[in-house]
Amino acid sequence: MNQSRREGNRVKLYEGVIWIGDKPGKRISVWAENPTAAREQVEAEYGKGHVIYLTNEQDAERPR
Repeated sequence: MNQSRREGNRVKLYEGVIWIGDKPGKRISVWAENPTAAREQVEAEYGKGHVIYLTNEQDAERPR
């Protein structure tokens, strides 16, 4: 199951890749309530200005 409860908030696992400069992509994963919060966590750890790709398996499987 890709969900957990932290401090009463529903969080999801976001997985992806970050490209820093010319280096190969690095796999990353963060727990967050939404995609914006996930991106903010990644930017807080690695800094802004990098190419970041994040996805959540549950969101991807949801019909459009």
